[in-house]
Amino acid sequence: MRLRTLLPRRVFVAGLAILFFLCSWTASTPAQGQAYPGTTWGRVASAERIGWSAEKLKLAKDYSATINTAAVVVVVGGEVVDEWGETATKYNIHSIRKSFLSAMYGIHVREGRIDLAKTMEQLGIDDKEPSLTATEKKATVHDLLKARSGVYHPALYETPAMKAARPARGSHEPGTFWYYNNWDFNALGIIFERSVKNSLFREFKARIADPVGMQDFTIDDTEYVTGPDSVYAAYPFRMTARDMARFGLLFLRQGDWRGTQVVPKDWVAESTTSYSDTGGSGGYGYLWWVAANGKHFPGVTLPDGSYSARGAGGHYILVVPAYDLVVVHRVNTDIRGRQVSAAEFGQLLKLILEARTGR
Repeated sequence: MRLRTLLPRRVFVAGLAILFFLCSWTASTPAQGQAYPGTTWGRVASAERIGWSAEKLKLAKDYSATINTAAVVVVVGGEVVDEWGETATKYNIHSIRKSFLSAMYGIHVREGRIDLAKTMEQLGIDDKEPSLTATEKKATVHDLLKARSGVYHPALYETPAMKAARPARGSHEPGTFWYYNNWDFNALGIIFERSVKNSLFREFKARIADPVGMQDFTIDDTEYVTGPDSVYAAYPFRMTARDMARFGLLFLRQGDWRGTQVVPKDWVAESTTSYSDTGGSGGYGYLWWVAANGKHFPGVTLPDGSYSARGAGGHYILVVPAYDLVVVHRVNTDIRGRQVSAAEFGQLLKLILEARTGR
């Protein structure tokens, strides 16, 4: 009040206006390291400004040219620090679809539409002959999310390696053994659709793609894959690297997008916690691969708390909260036999991380 008595009224009012503007600008501007893209991704003015080396990122880019990399996006602090390749081309994301589904489960579990304790028997889930046994029908939705159902019925969209590794029917009780199981993942798709009474693709667009502003994704980029082995379809997406980076950033920001909680914060933490030992890949959460004890990709050490969505052939969305980092990697798997191995991606990732000059 003393200040007002000493200043002319016009000066005082102008000062209040300036103060109000500054407070409003601060409230609406993300804190450093908490940026979000607008309708298109922003690019950092200088990699060095945020503690990265443009020269070392070029070494990573040069290495990627020697393998079958199609596109890479590196996001630091919510901005693109580097990108190269076909970042606007829609490739099949393969099993990254599973991490998308996990995010949607989180939304509807917390909204009360899905009960993770329900069993296959309670939900009326069965399959073609030989149909599920009484023991297999005791598996819960929670078991399926962790790939621990114990249901080893033939499934659609499996790789030859997955088929070869599938345990014998009845060899493990529900909840007791981890196996990367497409039957679990595909059955989760129909359970989701019956529970929310909508297509999982439409739900993804309405509840995730639109809120985070995916600039390329449309419903036409999705399909159901059916076949004779099972009644439960697979549900692949086609997507660009730059849209996948938005999904990674959404999880890096604990489900928040510009102040809106798109995916529940506690679900992000719960779903990216490891419940199973997967050997060299670390662990497995709810349809997410989780770093554990430094293990996640060959040849590179990542801090615990890192996690990734993975698709056959070398598709990855890697989230490293300790470094405020998202890395998206794509391969043109539309060309038969084209892939990037886990070891090759591990080497590329090692080079990318070596560009962190503040490490």
